[in-house]
Amino acid sequence: MIMFILVPVILVLSYSITYKEGVGFGFTLEHYKRFLDPLYLNVLWNSVVLALISTVACLILGYPMAMILAKAELKRRNLMVLMFVIPMWMNFLLRTYSWMTLLERNGLINRFLKLIHLPQLNLLYTNEAVIIGMIYNFLPFMVLPIYTVLIKIDKSLIEAAYDLGADKLRVFRKVIFPLSLPGVISGITMVFMPAITTFVISRLLGGGQFTLIGNLIEQQFLNVGDWNFGSAISIVMMILILISMAIMSKYDKDKEGVGLW
Repeated sequence: MIMFILVPVILVLSYSITYKEGVGFGFTLEHYKRFLDPLYLNVLWNSVVLALISTVACLILGYPMAMILAKAELKRRNLMVLMFVIPMWMNFLLRTYSWMTLLERNGLINRFLKLIHLPQLNLLYTNEAVIIGMIYNFLPFMVLPIYTVLIKIDKSLIEAAYDLGADKLRVFRKVIFPLSLPGVISGITMVFMPAITTFVISRLLGGGQFTLIGNLIEQQFLNVGDWNFGSAISIVMMILILISMAIMSKYDKDKEGVGLW
């Protein structure tokens, strides 16, 4: 932990609060002040909005999928989980490239629209394409924690609710969903964190037209060579993520959600 967590964080923090001019060296908070520029705050805001949209979409799609997995028979359940996890074994970059072939002007989606005599759509290099890429890549991180919690729910509690006259909607609202909150919280955390800092998806599916906070950090380290400013942005993002995790953990009474995965 010291070698792979503490030392890298200390190095990034030291870069963020120092400057070097010639042979001079000193401490400064100028890199953090620079991040308060409206240009960079707008990039942060866009990143948060896209990450929130993709997280909500993953929750809406993932919760029913997790319930389907949890209710399936054991043999079918194992097969369904395997089929759901198999795409994760493929390289992240290749999975994102595959969506480019689907969304491009001559891709499969537009070919199908042309076949049924509908107008073609500009799908690639848009915010929507970036969101689709996030949902596809991060959906398993929403489904699996919720599924893990759902299969552990005591079925006698659900049976008791039905015996007391509750309908399916009330059982879900009063029994199943509250008991599955640790998985929901874990899923939200595990989707939101990589979504807000991703740079590969926005670069490929957004065509570089949409700069997100992950792209900004990558540019500072690889293109501009301003490691100090890039480190300051990284520290800010780390603080924001820790704050969001602390907020989510307040609603996780059993402490089973955050950190489960």
